Amino acid sequence: MPELSQTGAFPFVCEGGLVLNQSTFIMKPGQALELLNFEPDIEGGYRRISGFSKYVTGIVPQTSSASEEVLMVATFGSTVVAARGEKIFSATPGGSSWTERDTGRTSASTYDFERFNFDGNDKLIVVDGNNAPTVFNTSFSATDVSESSVSGSKFVTAFKDHMFYAGKSSTPQEVIFSQPFDEDAFNSGSGAGSVKVDDTVTGLKVFRDNLFIFCENRIFQMTGSSSSDFAVKPVTRNIGCVNGQTIQEFAGDLIFLGPDGLRTIAGTARIGDVELGTISSNVQSIFDTNLSDAGSFTSIVIPEKTQYRIFFTKSGQGENSTRGVICVLRGQQFEFAELKGIRPTATDTFVSAGNVIAIHGSGDGFVYRQESGNDFDGTAILGRYRSPDLTMNDPGIRKNMQRVIVNYAPESSIDADLFIRYDYESRESSRPAAYPLDSEDIAAIYGTSTYGSTSTSSGTYGGASQPLVRQPVEGSGFAVALRVNDGGTTAPYSLKGFQLEYQLGARR
Repeated sequence: MPELSQTGAFPFVCEGGLVLNQSTFIMKPGQALELLNFEPDIEGGYRRISGFSKYVTGIVPQTSSASEEVLMVATFGSTVVAARGEKIFSATPGGSSWTERDTGRTSASTYDFERFNFDGNDKLIVVDGNNAPTVFNTSFSATDVSESSVSGSKFVTAFKDHMFYAGKSSTPQEVIFSQPFDEDAFNSGSGAGSVKVDDTVTGLKVFRDNLFIFCENRIFQMTGSSSSDFAVKPVTRNIGCVNGQTIQEFAGDLIFLGPDGLRTIAGTARIGDVELGTISSNVQSIFDTNLSDAGSFTSIVIPEKTQYRIFFTKSGQGENSTRGVICVLRGQQFEFAELKGIRPTATDTFVSAGNVIAIHGSGDGFVYRQESGNDFDGTAILGRYRSPDLTMNDPGIRKNMQRVIVNYAPESSIDADLFIRYDYESRESSRPAAYPLDSEDIAAIYGTSTYGSTSTSSGTYGGASQPLVRQPVEGSGFAVALRVNDGGTTAPYSLKGFQLEYQLGARR
């Protein structure tokens, strides 16, 4: 019989996300030193992300220049609304043409908008930081709000049946609200009014029966239900929000980009008590590198994945080089990954009858739907995973590697490469060639992409839904790291875990 007393097996599951602020010596085996275009999967593991595809096949018409970016996208009923240049358009998802709905919007910046219903009729109100707020009904008849004091507002939200406006360049510290149930009536004797805070407003967000007023260096909370009892109190006077487009309701919380990374505002069990928390310390170096351009960032939420995405959209930067961060609440922990290849200039998430529609407008003039397809509208999704440097609890013993067992969950056939690297990728260490990580022998599950046989998917009855790949490997070292490089040509899949099998060698 073979001698097995000096053999070892080291299994670990993929969990913990991207960690860049710890030494590889103290990282947990399932965490990642590189996690690019793989998302922490709420069902376990790291999943190669889905792609995006055109939501409307026709380009949003330009006003005067092909360089004009899409400044707004919004789902309104069964229609998508987009702004580009000096005009606003609507289209049918999947269609090829846009209908002009509003014109003459000069010097517009990124829009803010609100879907609301004050009188039994669904409406959409938009603001752009320079022009009068405009209201659309379901027939897409456009009506400008006539009150001059709110013209040029940059932020808008409905709260307690009032419409709130803020962000005027001439009065950056003022928040103005309309009369109840009327977005274009401002008689103070009928319930309209205004409040001022001692900082420049950067965003408005309603959360848990309160209105949060985000500023550059402070955050305030408005309570009450009418002008007679509206009250504003500070949440913090030390931390602000650097970009209102990063504020999202996420996993029962509000998440926003502060000057030191992503933060949350969480209501505690005590009514009215609020705590602030920084959540992005694991990937803080990524934010530190990009925060100087935060004014043009955008964000989106994928609710069914408990996932928040922030995109580091920058002027003059191409889509292929644009990066971002994925934040996922998995259990009680926030886990992170890095994005590359998505450059939104405007975003929206809308849930209709359980169907999540996450869309973004781009600098190329098109509107796309995220979580659609297996590539970035024809461009391959390049995914990367790297484990920590694993010493199997003893960095002084050489490990003669025998095999790596990979546990993964495919959604179709996959095509990726597995690399094994030794001794912190030292030049003196062995560097075996890539081992193929692919599979055609996967389970055919009815109702999924693995059922049936098409040009992009095939299934094997009786195959494994989470197969194990037993890959013999070469080389030895005191520390071992795994890499997976995805070529971006197949459907997503989740890396669930690995087991490293080895024989013990000499002690250093």
